[in-house]
Amino acid sequence: MAVIVADTDVLIDFLAGVDPAARQVTAELERGSLRTTAITRFELLSGALNARQEETILALLTAIPTLVLDEAAADRAAHVRRSLERSGNSIGMADSLIAGISLLHGAVLLTRNRRHFARVPGLRLADFKS
Repeated sequence: MAVIVADTDVLIDFLAGVDPAARQVTAELERGSLRTTAITRFELLSGALNARQEETILALLTAIPTLVLDEAAADRAAHVRRSLERSGNSIGMADSLIAGISLLHGAVLLTRNRRHFARVPGLRLADFKS
């Protein structure tokens, strides 16, 4: 079973009940294959506008294991960032970190931001199931 890493945009859609992300996240949660990254955790929690939203986000994050940004993931992300910047295809720091963590774990990234992440060599992107 492939590990699926949910990007921030997908989890925001899930919380808002927006398909196809909501359906896909639900299916991956049921399969037990869903993970997220410490970067997405930070982005979601820092975007909470009030205590109720924070509670909802924390409840979701409790159900999804978080892949950490450790030394190996940081090194992989730095390589991604340098490589893309040299080629003029930068995707930004947060997305570089998410890509590095996903690559390190051999995971498939579930994101709506295919335009950015498709630039990362070797990063597998999940297709939304209809």
